[in-house]
Amino acid sequence: MLGSLLGAIGQGVIWGVMVLGVFITYKILNVSDLTVDGSFATGGAVFAIAALSGVDSTLALLLAMCAGGLCGFVTGLLHTKCKIPAILAGILTQLGLYSINLRILGDKANVSVAQISTNISFISKVTGLTHSRSGMVLGIFISIVCIIILYTLLGTEFGASIRATGNNEKMIRALGVNTDNIKLFGITLSNMLIGLSGAMLVEMNKYADVGMGKGAIVYGLASIVIGEVFFRRFSNYAVKLFSSVFGCILFFIIRAIVIRLGLKANDMQLISAIIVVIALAMPIFKENMAIRNISKNFNWDKYRKDKDVDEIAEEKMDRTYITEIGGGKNA
Repeated sequence: MLGSLLGAIGQGVIWGVMVLGVFITYKILNVSDLTVDGSFATGGAVFAIAALSGVDSTLALLLAMCAGGLCGFVTGLLHTKCKIPAILAGILTQLGLYSINLRILGDKANVSVAQISTNISFISKVTGLTHSRSGMVLGIFISIVCIIILYTLLGTEFGASIRATGNNEKMIRALGVNTDNIKLFGITLSNMLIGLSGAMLVEMNKYADVGMGKGAIVYGLASIVIGEVFFRRFSNYAVKLFSSVFGCILFFIIRAIVIRLGLKANDMQLISAIIVVIALAMPIFKENMAIRNISKNFNWDKYRKDKDVDEIAEEKMDRTYITEIGGGKNA
Protein backbone atom coordinates (compact mmCIF):
# COMPACT_ATOMS: atom_id res chain seq x y z
CA MET A 1 0.00 0.00 0.00
CA LEU A 2 2.83 2.39 0.91
CA GLY A 3 4.59 1.65 -2.38
CA SER A 4 1.52 2.46 -4.47
CA LEU A 5 0.94 5.61 -2.41
CA LEU A 6 4.50 6.83 -3.00
CA GLY A 7 4.13 5.96 -6.68
CA ALA A 8 0.96 8.05 -6.85
CA ILE A 9 2.74 10.98 -5.17
CA GLY A 10 5.62 10.63 -7.63
CA GLN A 11 3.21 10.68 -10.58
CA GLY A 12 1.36 13.60 -8.99
CA VAL A 13 4.38 15.89 -8.63
CA ILE A 14 5.52 15.10 -12.19
CA TRP A 15 2.08 15.78 -13.64
CA GLY A 16 1.95 18.79 -11.29
CA VAL A 17 4.44 20.61 -13.52
CA MET A 18 1.91 20.19 -16.34
CA VAL A 19 -0.81 21.58 -14.05
CA LEU A 20 1.30 24.70 -13.48
CA GLY A 21 1.28 25.20 -17.25
CA VAL A 22 -2.51 24.81 -17.37
CA PHE A 23 -2.79 27.26 -14.46
CA ILE A 24 -1.05 29.95 -16.52
CA THR A 25 -3.51 29.81 -19.39
CA TYR A 26 -6.78 29.02 -17.61
CA LYS A 27 -6.44 30.93 -14.34
CA ILE A 28 -4.06 33.79 -15.16
CA LEU A 29 -4.57 34.53 -18.86
CA ASN A 30 -8.19 33.29 -18.92
CA VAL A 31 -7.50 31.50 -22.22
CA SER A 32 -8.87 28.06 -23.14
CA ASP A 33 -5.83 26.25 -24.54
CA LEU A 34 -6.40 22.65 -25.64
CA THR A 35 -2.87 22.17 -27.01
CA VAL A 36 -2.02 20.37 -23.77
CA ASP A 37 -2.74 16.78 -24.84
CA GLY A 38 -0.52 17.18 -27.90
CA SER A 39 2.37 19.20 -26.45
CA PHE A 40 2.61 16.84 -23.46
CA ALA A 41 3.23 13.91 -25.79
CA THR A 42 5.59 16.03 -27.92
CA GLY A 43 7.78 16.75 -24.90
CA GLY A 44 7.91 13.06 -24.07
CA ALA A 45 8.68 12.02 -27.66
CA VAL A 46 11.47 14.59 -28.08
CA PHE A 47 13.05 13.54 -24.79
CA ALA A 48 12.95 9.83 -25.70
CA ILE A 49 14.51 10.27 -29.15
CA ALA A 50 17.11 12.76 -27.91
CA ALA A 51 18.14 10.53 -25.03
CA LEU A 52 18.31 7.45 -27.26
CA SER A 53 20.52 9.46 -29.65
CA GLY A 54 23.10 9.96 -26.90
CA VAL A 55 22.07 13.43 -25.70
CA ASP A 56 22.55 14.03 -21.98
CA SER A 57 19.24 13.50 -20.14
CA THR A 58 19.27 17.00 -18.59
CA LEU A 59 19.82 18.57 -22.01
CA ALA A 60 17.11 16.29 -23.40
CA LEU A 61 14.71 17.72 -20.79
CA LEU A 62 15.53 21.23 -21.99
CA LEU A 63 14.96 20.17 -25.62
CA ALA A 64 11.59 18.69 -24.65
CA MET A 65 10.75 21.93 -22.88
CA CYS A 66 11.58 23.94 -26.01
CA ALA A 67 9.56 21.55 -28.18
CA GLY A 68 6.53 22.02 -25.96
CA GLY A 69 7.02 25.79 -26.09
CA LEU A 70 7.13 25.65 -29.88
CA CYS A 71 3.77 23.87 -29.88
CA GLY A 72 2.31 26.60 -27.69
CA PHE A 73 3.90 29.26 -29.91
CA VAL A 74 2.03 27.85 -32.91
CA THR A 75 -1.26 27.91 -31.01
CA GLY A 76 -0.52 31.46 -29.87
CA LEU A 77 0.13 32.61 -33.43
CA LEU A 78 -3.10 31.03 -34.66
CA HIS A 79 -5.01 32.76 -31.87
CA THR A 80 -3.38 36.20 -31.81
CA LYS A 81 -2.31 36.75 -35.42
CA CYS A 82 -4.84 34.68 -37.35
CA LYS A 83 -7.63 35.62 -34.91
CA ILE A 84 -8.75 32.02 -34.53
CA PRO A 85 -10.56 31.42 -31.21
CA ALA A 86 -8.15 30.02 -28.62
CA ILE A 87 -10.07 26.80 -28.06
CA LEU A 88 -10.19 26.05 -31.81
CA ALA A 89 -6.53 27.02 -32.29
CA GLY A 90 -5.56 24.56 -29.57
CA ILE A 91 -7.63 21.78 -31.14
CA LEU A 92 -6.03 22.38 -34.54
CA THR A 93 -2.51 22.29 -33.09
CA GLN A 94 -3.29 19.21 -31.01
CA LEU A 95 -4.69 17.46 -34.08
CA GLY A 96 -1.57 18.16 -36.14
CA LEU A 97 0.75 17.17 -33.29
CA TYR A 98 -0.48 13.57 -33.31
CA SER A 99 1.06 13.01 -36.73
CA ILE A 100 4.16 14.99 -35.81
CA ASN A 101 4.66 12.96 -32.64
CA LEU A 102 4.42 9.74 -34.64
CA ARG A 103 7.12 11.06 -36.97
CA ILE A 104 9.32 12.00 -34.01
CA LEU A 105 8.99 8.48 -32.61
CA GLY A 106 9.97 6.99 -35.97
CA ASP A 107 6.41 6.01 -36.93
CA LYS A 108 6.14 3.88 -33.79
CA ALA A 109 3.34 4.12 -31.26
CA ASN A 110 5.79 3.87 -28.34
CA VAL A 111 9.52 3.80 -27.69
CA SER A 112 11.32 2.34 -24.66
CA VAL A 113 14.06 4.26 -22.82
CA ALA A 114 14.61 1.64 -20.12
CA GLN A 115 18.13 0.86 -21.33
CA ILE A 116 19.52 4.40 -21.06
CA SER A 117 20.67 6.46 -18.08
CA THR A 118 18.30 9.26 -17.03
CA ASN A 119 18.14 11.83 -14.25
CA ILE A 120 15.94 9.49 -12.21
CA SER A 121 18.32 6.57 -12.59
CA PHE A 122 21.19 8.89 -11.60
CA ILE A 123 19.34 9.97 -8.43
CA SER A 124 18.56 6.34 -7.68
CA LYS A 125 22.22 5.37 -8.09
CA VAL A 126 23.50 8.19 -5.89
CA THR A 127 20.92 7.96 -3.10
CA GLY A 128 20.09 4.27 -3.22
CA LEU A 129 16.36 5.04 -3.51
CA THR A 130 13.98 3.03 -5.65
CA HIS A 131 13.05 4.24 -9.13
CA SER A 132 9.62 5.53 -8.06
CA ARG A 133 11.03 7.39 -5.04
CA SER A 134 13.81 8.89 -7.13
CA GLY A 135 11.16 10.08 -9.60
CA MET A 136 9.29 11.67 -6.71
CA VAL A 137 12.46 13.49 -5.61
CA LEU A 138 13.03 14.81 -9.15
CA GLY A 139 9.40 15.85 -9.46
CA ILE A 140 9.40 17.70 -6.14
CA PHE A 141 12.62 19.51 -7.02
CA ILE A 142 11.41 20.58 -10.49
CA SER A 143 8.01 21.61 -9.13
CA ILE A 144 9.57 23.82 -6.43
CA VAL A 145 11.90 25.45 -8.97
CA CYS A 146 8.99 26.12 -11.36
CA ILE A 147 6.83 27.61 -8.58
CA ILE A 148 9.65 29.93 -7.49
CA ILE A 149 10.33 31.08 -11.07
CA LEU A 150 6.63 31.65 -11.84
CA TYR A 151 6.02 33.48 -8.57
CA THR A 152 9.03 35.73 -9.20
CA LEU A 153 7.87 36.39 -12.78
CA LEU A 154 4.33 37.26 -11.73
CA GLY A 155 5.69 39.73 -9.18
CA THR A 156 7.49 41.79 -11.83
CA GLU A 157 6.02 44.63 -13.89
CA PHE A 158 5.80 42.30 -16.88
CA GLY A 159 4.08 39.71 -14.70
CA ALA A 160 1.57 42.34 -13.62
CA SER A 161 0.72 42.94 -17.29
CA ILE A 162 0.18 39.18 -17.73
CA ARG A 163 -2.23 39.10 -14.79
CA ALA A 164 -3.97 42.26 -15.98
CA THR A 165 -4.46 40.76 -19.45
CA GLY A 166 -6.40 37.90 -17.91
CA ASN A 167 -8.39 40.13 -15.55
CA ASN A 168 -9.33 42.98 -17.88
CA GLU A 169 -7.87 42.82 -21.37
CA LYS A 170 -9.62 45.96 -22.64
CA MET A 171 -8.31 48.08 -19.78
CA ILE A 172 -4.70 46.96 -20.11
CA ARG A 173 -4.87 47.38 -23.89
CA ALA A 174 -6.09 50.95 -23.38
CA LEU A 175 -2.93 51.56 -21.33
CA GLY A 176 -0.79 50.72 -24.35
CA VAL A 177 0.08 47.08 -23.59
CA ASN A 178 0.16 44.70 -26.56
CA THR A 179 -2.07 41.95 -25.17
CA ASP A 180 -1.51 39.73 -28.21
CA ASN A 181 2.19 39.48 -27.39
CA ILE A 182 1.34 38.84 -23.74
CA LYS A 183 -0.96 35.98 -24.70
CA LEU A 184 1.61 34.60 -27.12
CA PHE A 185 4.24 34.58 -24.38
CA GLY A 186 1.86 33.06 -21.81
CA ILE A 187 0.69 30.21 -24.05
CA THR A 188 4.29 29.47 -25.05
CA LEU A 189 5.46 29.43 -21.42
CA SER A 190 2.53 27.23 -20.44
CA ASN A 191 3.37 24.60 -23.03
CA MET A 192 7.06 24.71 -22.14
CA LEU A 193 6.12 23.47 -18.68
CA ILE A 194 3.74 20.92 -20.20
CA GLY A 195 6.48 19.58 -22.50
CA LEU A 196 8.87 19.38 -19.53
CA SER A 197 6.29 17.40 -17.57
CA GLY A 198 5.83 14.99 -20.48
CA ALA A 199 9.59 14.39 -20.63
CA MET A 200 9.76 13.74 -16.89
CA LEU A 201 6.92 11.23 -17.19
CA VAL A 202 8.90 9.36 -19.86
CA GLU A 203 11.80 9.15 -17.41
CA MET A 204 9.42 7.85 -14.75
CA ASN A 205 7.61 5.29 -16.92
CA LYS A 206 10.71 4.38 -19.02
CA TYR A 207 8.86 4.71 -22.32
CA ALA A 208 7.27 7.33 -24.55
CA ASP A 209 3.86 6.80 -26.11
CA VAL A 210 2.11 8.82 -28.80
CA GLY A 211 -1.08 8.86 -26.72
CA MET A 212 0.51 9.60 -23.36
CA GLY A 213 -1.05 13.08 -23.23
CA LYS A 214 -4.62 11.83 -23.61
CA GLY A 215 -6.80 13.46 -20.96
CA ALA A 216 -4.00 15.73 -19.70
CA ILE A 217 -6.15 18.85 -19.90
CA VAL A 218 -8.86 17.16 -17.84
CA TYR A 219 -6.34 16.13 -15.19
CA GLY A 220 -5.01 19.68 -15.12
CA LEU A 221 -8.39 21.32 -14.63
CA ALA A 222 -9.43 18.79 -11.99
CA SER A 223 -6.19 19.32 -10.07
CA ILE A 224 -6.65 23.10 -10.07
CA VAL A 225 -10.23 22.78 -8.80
CA ILE A 226 -9.24 20.26 -6.09
CA GLY A 227 -6.42 22.55 -4.95
CA GLU A 228 -8.78 25.52 -4.78
CA VAL A 229 -11.13 23.58 -2.50
CA PHE A 230 -8.38 23.34 0.13
CA PHE A 231 -6.73 26.73 -0.39
CA ARG A 232 -9.70 28.89 -1.40
CA ARG A 233 -9.08 31.47 1.34
CA PHE A 234 -5.55 32.30 0.19
CA SER A 235 -4.98 34.96 -2.49
CA ASN A 236 -1.18 34.80 -2.64
CA TYR A 237 0.02 33.47 -6.00
CA ALA A 238 2.69 31.30 -4.39
CA VAL A 239 -0.06 29.47 -2.49
CA LYS A 240 -2.21 29.25 -5.62
CA LEU A 241 0.64 27.70 -7.59
CA PHE A 242 1.38 25.27 -4.77
CA SER A 243 -2.31 24.37 -4.46
CA SER A 244 -2.36 23.31 -8.13
CA VAL A 245 0.48 20.83 -7.59
CA PHE A 246 -1.09 19.68 -4.31
CA GLY A 247 -4.40 19.11 -6.10
CA CYS A 248 -2.63 17.00 -8.72
CA ILE A 249 -0.96 14.86 -6.04
CA LEU A 250 -4.31 14.35 -4.31
CA PHE A 251 -5.92 13.48 -7.65
CA PHE A 252 -3.44 10.66 -8.28
CA ILE A 253 -3.68 9.43 -4.68
CA ILE A 254 -7.45 9.12 -5.08
CA ARG A 255 -6.94 7.18 -8.32
CA ALA A 256 -4.46 4.84 -6.64
CA ILE A 257 -6.82 4.20 -3.71
CA VAL A 258 -9.74 3.45 -6.01
CA ILE A 259 -7.65 0.95 -7.99
CA ARG A 260 -6.50 -0.68 -4.74
CA LEU A 261 -10.15 -1.23 -3.88
CA GLY A 262 -10.39 -3.70 -6.74
CA LEU A 263 -11.20 -1.84 -9.94
CA LYS A 264 -9.23 -2.76 -13.07
CA ALA A 265 -6.63 -0.58 -14.77
CA ASN A 266 -8.92 -0.52 -17.83
CA ASP A 267 -11.38 1.48 -15.72
CA MET A 268 -8.83 4.27 -15.26
CA GLN A 269 -10.48 6.66 -17.72
CA LEU A 270 -13.88 6.16 -16.10
CA ILE A 271 -12.38 6.67 -12.63
CA SER A 272 -10.64 9.85 -13.79
CA ALA A 273 -13.85 11.18 -15.34
CA ILE A 274 -15.81 10.56 -12.13
CA ILE A 275 -13.13 12.28 -10.02
CA VAL A 276 -13.15 15.27 -12.38
CA VAL A 277 -16.96 15.55 -12.23
CA ILE A 278 -16.88 15.45 -8.42
CA ALA A 279 -14.07 18.01 -8.29
CA LEU A 280 -15.85 20.41 -10.64
CA ALA A 281 -19.23 19.99 -8.91
CA MET A 282 -17.85 20.31 -5.35
CA PRO A 283 -17.67 24.15 -5.25
CA ILE A 284 -21.28 24.44 -6.47
CA PHE A 285 -22.41 21.79 -3.99
CA LYS A 286 -20.67 23.58 -1.10
CA GLU A 287 -22.21 26.90 -2.13
CA ASN A 288 -25.72 25.40 -2.27
CA MET A 289 -25.21 23.79 1.15
CA ALA A 290 -24.08 27.12 2.61
CA ILE A 291 -27.17 28.86 1.21
CA ARG A 292 -29.40 26.08 2.58
CA ASN A 293 -27.82 26.35 6.05
CA ILE A 294 -28.29 30.11 6.08
CA SER A 295 -31.92 29.70 5.07
CA LYS A 296 -32.46 26.98 7.69
CA ASN A 297 -30.96 29.00 10.55
CA PHE A 298 -32.64 32.25 9.55
CA ASN A 299 -35.26 33.49 12.05
CA TRP A 300 -38.25 33.82 9.74
CA ASP A 301 -40.66 34.67 12.58
CA LYS A 302 -38.51 37.64 13.60
CA TYR A 303 -38.26 38.67 9.94
CA ARG A 304 -42.04 38.61 9.49
CA LYS A 305 -42.54 40.49 12.75
CA ASP A 306 -40.03 43.17 11.76
CA LYS A 307 -41.65 43.40 8.34
CA ASP A 308 -45.08 43.94 9.90
CA VAL A 309 -43.66 46.65 12.16
CA ASP A 310 -42.09 48.37 9.15
CA GLU A 311 -45.37 48.25 7.23
CA ILE A 312 -47.31 49.71 10.19
CA ALA A 313 -44.74 52.50 10.55
CA GLU A 314 -44.97 53.21 6.83
CA GLU A 315 -48.78 53.44 7.01
CA LYS A 316 -48.57 55.84 9.99
CA MET A 317 -46.06 58.00 8.10
CA ASP A 318 -48.32 58.06 5.06
CA ARG A 319 -51.30 59.15 7.15
CA THR A 320 -49.16 61.93 8.67
CA TYR A 321 -48.32 63.20 5.15
CA ILE A 322 -51.99 63.14 4.22
CA THR A 323 -52.93 65.12 7.33
CA GLU A 324 -50.16 67.70 7.03
CA ILE A 325 -49.89 68.35 3.30
CA GLY A 326 -53.02 66.82 1.96
CA GLY A 327 -51.42 63.97 0.02
CA GLY A 328 -49.62 60.69 0.46
CA LYS A 329 -45.85 60.21 0.23
CA ASN A 330 -46.16 59.36 -3.46
CA ALA A 331 -48.49 62.25 -4.22
